[in-house]
Amino acid sequence: MRNFSRIFVSVAALLALAAPAFAGLTDDPVYDKQCAKCHGKTADGRHFGGPSLRTTSLSLDEIKTTIANGKGRMPKFADKLTPEQINALSAEIKELSGGQPSH
Repeated sequence: MRNFSRIFVSVAALLALAAPAFAGLTDDPVYDKQCAKCHGKTADGRHFGGPSLRTTSLSLDEIKTTIANGKGRMPKFADKLTPEQINALSAEIKELSGGQPSH
């Protein structure tokens, strides 16, 4: 029983160290409030909502422009989000989709 307790404590400590405080797009409160209702909590897209953000081939500038100005059924967010929030979301989307977030 003592060994089990030691193992449990060790594993719990490692998990606490390994889990980042902020894991990216889907943990971003701005994403949760403004984007998740259409793109899903995990950014995988929704059937009658927005597409997956995990597979976008858009450039960082195209993502920023789409968020700011809208596109198709997506509304514009330039009047709802600060430029810093748009930049952060864009970088997080680019990173999530496997691209480099920096420009």
